[in-house]
Amino acid sequence: MIGVLMGSGSDRSVAQGCLDLLQQFGIPHEVVVASAHRTPELVEATVARLEPTVLAYIVFAGMAAHLAGAVASRTSKPVIGVPVAGSLNGLDALLATVQMPPGVPVATMAVDGAKNAALFAAAILALTPAGEVLKLKDKLADYRARQAQAVIEVNRNLST
Repeated sequence: MIGVLMGSGSDRSVAQGCLDLLQQFGIPHEVVVASAHRTPELVEATVARLEPTVLAYIVFAGMAAHLAGAVASRTSKPVIGVPVAGSLNGLDALLATVQMPPGVPVATMAVDGAKNAALFAAAILALTPAGEVLKLKDKLADYRARQAQAVIEVNRNLST
C-alpha cells in the first residue's frame, strides 16, 4: 500500500494525476490531508498508523513544503515528495522538498510531478512480492509502450 499525504485539500487537484495512476495500476493507497505546520500531531499519528502496512509514501505540499521531510523523519520507508506550485511557481516548495539534511532522504519529483510520483512508487513496489502479485513490472512496461506509441502517432499525424 502507498500512503498519500497532502498538506492541504487544495493539493488534491495536483495529486489527482497520481491517484488516477495508482488506481489504474491497482495499487492500494490511502489519502490523508495533514499539515506539517497546522496539524503536526496528525502527521505523526498518520505515519504511525500507516507504517505497518505502507511500503512507500507520496507527499504533496506547497509553499514551505515541510510535509515530506516531516514524514521522512518518522519512517525509514521511501518518501516521494511532490512540490506543489503556488505564488512562486513552486520554486519555494521545490527547494524546501529537495534540500533535506543527510539521513532524512526525500526523493523529489518535479513541481506538480504527480504522475512521475505514482510511476516511481510503482517501480519501487514492482521490486516487492506485492508488486509481483499486482504485475507492476508488466503494467509499467505497458504504460511506457503506450507513451512511445503516442509519440509515433504524433509523428504519423505530422506527415499527413
